Amino acid sequence: MYINVLTQIGAKAVDQNYIYSVPKELISKIKVGIRVKISFGKMILEGFVTKINPDINYDKTKIKDILDIVDDTPVLNKEMLLLGKDMSNKLLCSLVSSYQVMLPKALKAEINTNIKIKYNKYLKRLKSIEEIDEYIKNCKYESQINILCKLKEGDILITKMTSSINTIIKYGFAKIVMEEEKRYNYTGSHNYKKVELTDKQKEVASRVINSFGTSKTFLLYGVTGSGKTEVYMNIIEKTINNGKTAIMLVPEISLTPQIVGKFISRFGNIISVLHSKLSDTERYDEYRKITEGKSKIVIGTRSAIFVPFNNIGVIIIDEEHTSSYKQENHPRYNAKNIAIWRSNYHKCPVLLGSATPSLESMARAGNKVYELLTLTTRVGSSTLPKVQIVDMKEEVKKGNFILSSILKEKIKEKLLKKEQVILLLNRRGYSSVITCRDCGYTLKCPNCDITYTYHKSSNNLKCHYCGKSVPLNNKCPKCGGENVKDYGLGTEKLEEELHKLYDAKIVRMDVDTTSKKGQHEKIIEDFGSHKYDILIGTQMIAKGLDFPLVTLVGVVSADSSLMVPDFRAGENTFQLLSQVSGRAGRSTNPGEVIIQTYNKENYSIELSSRHDYISFYKEEMQMRKMLKYSPYYYMTLISITSKDYNIGFEESGKIGNYLKSKLNPSTIILGPTTASMFKINNIYHYQIILKYQKDNNLYDTLKFIDSMYKNNSKVKVEFDFDPIRI
Repeated sequence: MYINVLTQIGAKAVDQNYIYSVPKELISKIKVGIRVKISFGKMILEGFVTKINPDINYDKTKIKDILDIVDDTPVLNKEMLLLGKDMSNKLLCSLVSSYQVMLPKALKAEINTNIKIKYNKYLKRLKSIEEIDEYIKNCKYESQINILCKLKEGDILITKMTSSINTIIKYGFAKIVMEEEKRYNYTGSHNYKKVELTDKQKEVASRVINSFGTSKTFLLYGVTGSGKTEVYMNIIEKTINNGKTAIMLVPEISLTPQIVGKFISRFGNIISVLHSKLSDTERYDEYRKITEGKSKIVIGTRSAIFVPFNNIGVIIIDEEHTSSYKQENHPRYNAKNIAIWRSNYHKCPVLLGSATPSLESMARAGNKVYELLTLTTRVGSSTLPKVQIVDMKEEVKKGNFILSSILKEKIKEKLLKKEQVILLLNRRGYSSVITCRDCGYTLKCPNCDITYTYHKSSNNLKCHYCGKSVPLNNKCPKCGGENVKDYGLGTEKLEEELHKLYDAKIVRMDVDTTSKKGQHEKIIEDFGSHKYDILIGTQMIAKGLDFPLVTLVGVVSADSSLMVPDFRAGENTFQLLSQVSGRAGRSTNPGEVIIQTYNKENYSIELSSRHDYISFYKEEMQMRKMLKYSPYYYMTLISITSKDYNIGFEESGKIGNYLKSKLNPSTIILGPTTASMFKINNIYHYQIILKYQKDNNLYDTLKFIDSMYKNNSKVKVEFDFDPIRI
């Protein structure tokens, strides 16, 4: 027997099947989709079996045997194999990279990670407590008595065998059992009680439930606090009762503690959690729990869409508007598209939920591609918060550079009432620009040509693109002057300012404070139990979090997301402001929101203050139509990167000329030009943007370009269909 093995050699993902023979003793175990160990040159690799051949027309003396079989069952089932091929075709990426992205690291086709199941040894009681007590009365050995007393309370973890343990086993009081160690333990709060759905919530849930067995896609437009999570759980409960499984995606790791806590309280241990903060071993264990049928519900971030469930009953994507569902490195898949593909395969509905749906999703609902569901009011007695816009141009005149007078006063008021405050500032670090006041030189990362961010806690300048970190030197590298100062505002500086103003317990939640494992959960749990009065954070605090005591939300700099050179800047700003505003007043106490801005008249900011998504949607759609952007036009971003400035420039020009000669005249070609982030980690970035409504020549043209540069070591060309950022 001979097999085709697909593997990854080095960092470059190139599709190449290699033929190997199968020793007789392993033939019965070979299946398509399992991993096998192979020798490749001097390396020992793992690869996927993609085809089984009883015989081949090839020189068999040159064919090596596989070394071993890694899996008893395929890690890539029939569905995953088909999905990988579809992704490879549609995204113009390698087949091996499509398969790689579906699996946890421990199961990828690369050098063996050797992650194994870990077992713990336990002493398990066999006799009754009465029998143990009777023995203890006459026992002379304190060590035996101590063990037996512990045994009465439950199983005992054994780290080493002792003579006392052996004696207890010998007399039949206990036995040794081996249990698999659970390497991931969720520690969040489970203070959740099932609630009765409102009539409107029941109507929404019923629409989805009645579509079970179909591949229908729903868009749930529900304002913040309208009880979307309760609707999700009701739908999932019906799914599980029908003997099916459910996938629920959340956009941020920060959302998982609260949501998982609710789900565990309601559904118990049939839940698996998948996100990037899990270790390789923890992710491997969760994956095995899924494949062995012990999990019926998976909650996770983007990559959880690939869980190998065989009988999916529903797929739910919460906060569907979020850009984090799109992978920005190769292969650039969108989890929403993968969900719809799997929906068609399993004949199950997809539910997309958001208080601020993406324009593309709302447009599809308007065209009846998706079915629109709505929840327009908050549940219970809570109402949407009152929002006040503060003009920072006027506040600066008064000397208020960070916090406006009204926001300062409102924070003081809430602290006196023992209520909580959330402050959003979507920029980490202490300050964003370090400049010499003598010559005007701005300190930049030499690898990226991007300004450093100053982190005062470590007194370091950090590049948030390549990771380079250098100590702050007050001497200017250009003129030698010692008048180097920081400008701008980050979460670290905001925290310092708040400590000066208030005697309050303050916690900061950004990439810097959540880098360690479990920090997300700890911060959210501690803030939820009122160990802190004020939570400062970047956009990770804007969505989905539910804290009953939060009655004030402050947006310190609403303009930062407007200044990004991206056609979605207005939409992103509206969504961010609306979402973070929704964290206020989610219980009986009314909520207030203060938005600080230098662009008070901007329609994204003004309409978010009125919670008026529909007006924003109409306004933004007019703009998109006029400028020929999505959703009126399809878009494809072609990225050309090279370590050599001149080569990147020349090749991007060649690609641009080729596109002009092959594509329809109606297709708009923008570029080639330098990307907004031109130099990152000493690699130069060029781009071409295509805008089109219909072009029959497009796919073949791009496929040809892909083939021309696939093995080019000096230039890398990648394609991003429906890009999130340009």
